[in-house]
Amino acid sequence: MTKEEKYTLADWAMNHALENGAQQVSVSIANSKSSSVEVREQKIDKLEQAIQSNLSIRLFVDGKYSTHSTSRLKEEDLAHFIEEAIEATRFLAEDEFRTLPDPELYYKGGGPELNLLDKNFEAVQPQQKIDLAMEAEKEALGKDDRIISVSSSYYDSMHERVMVTSNGFKGDTANSVFGINTDVSVKGGNARPEANWNESSINYSDLKKSGTGKIALEKALKKIGQQKIKSGTMSMIVENRQVGRIFGPLINALNGSQIQQKNSFLMDKMGKKVVSEKLTLTDDPFIVGGRGSRLFDGEGLATKKRLVFDKGILKNYYIDTYYGKKLEVEPTSGSTTNLVFETGSNNLDGLVASVKKGILVTGFNGGNSNGSTGDFSYGIDGFLIENGKIVQPVSEMNITGNMLTLWSNIGEIGNDVKENSSWRTPSIVFEGVDFSGL
Repeated sequence: MTKEEKYTLADWAMNHALENGAQQVSVSIANSKSSSVEVREQKIDKLEQAIQSNLSIRLFVDGKYSTHSTSRLKEEDLAHFIEEAIEATRFLAEDEFRTLPDPELYYKGGGPELNLLDKNFEAVQPQQKIDLAMEAEKEALGKDDRIISVSSSYYDSMHERVMVTSNGFKGDTANSVFGINTDVSVKGGNARPEANWNESSINYSDLKKSGTGKIALEKALKKIGQQKIKSGTMSMIVENRQVGRIFGPLINALNGSQIQQKNSFLMDKMGKKVVSEKLTLTDDPFIVGGRGSRLFDGEGLATKKRLVFDKGILKNYYIDTYYGKKLEVEPTSGSTTNLVFETGSNNLDGLVASVKKGILVTGFNGGNSNGSTGDFSYGIDGFLIENGKIVQPVSEMNITGNMLTLWSNIGEIGNDVKENSSWRTPSIVFEGVDFSGL
């Protein structure tokens, strides 16, 4: 189905809903294609391909709200589907806060080209995909007699969507991703150290097509000899690819639903200094080729570049139309785009060299964070640092504390930004972290 055909069908579905009793309607039609191949011992272990299309409709009927989706896209099928959905909505409780956004807040076109789709997505042949997975595994397979297992995979996906609303929004999006991933496990005494490495990109031509197997093997071998060490309070460096685990609770606490339901440790903190002045964080939807880049959100709200934290001061929450009405504030969008840190001058090696005694965290193993209080407990593994040098691998350690305390005790933010993610996290040093072990 072409983009124009999607728009035509979306308009028809919207009008059919309005003609059958809905006062407001939002319709999205999306299609996606994806494939993956996983290899083990130079044999194909799994091969998958999927093509999907669906229509989603949000209905506002007599003060009541519901959302429905279907993969049946013929008008005669959709007519019955929509009519039944409207009748079902009438049985729900009224909710005065459920409406479409203010049309003045919609994206109205004219935004920059963000280059989120590889227009040659279909040109990558199945044999190329298999070969890339095979070559990634070869980089590790048989390279060390301590290896237990190696598996590699290639994956890609493409997603296209159009959306229309009954109060004037019309917009479409398209994006793609290609990736290679390798997992390696090795013998290590009573343990079985494992490591993973992934490379991905929006465009196939930009994909780094070698290195995942070699890097995963190197990381796994470095973990041999992992053990607990003595409990204590010390510095913690969290590797850029792992920062998301402790960054997630901070971002979740900014969500409008959490704020309105009084389930956030950042409730009533707007305009206040809540974390270290070393944290300046910007939500930037306009990065060309950025994984989180977009011109409008899932409701059609136009995106804006916003400060989230400015030298530790909270500047913005993530609030959609529904919770904006409940909180009596203007919506900002209910989700993040590209989260960009103001970085320092050191890469990971430089951060390690700056630490007298601490632990470099390269993985998290279980644990949780309380959304209301910010209290957390996580299992970690990584490497002990003494006098600026890595001296031994550690595992089966735990960190405990509070998110606001942790993020108030930033020692240094690195410059090694993880750019193949919408959360563009660098490695970060935190001071005075409680580790429990022996």
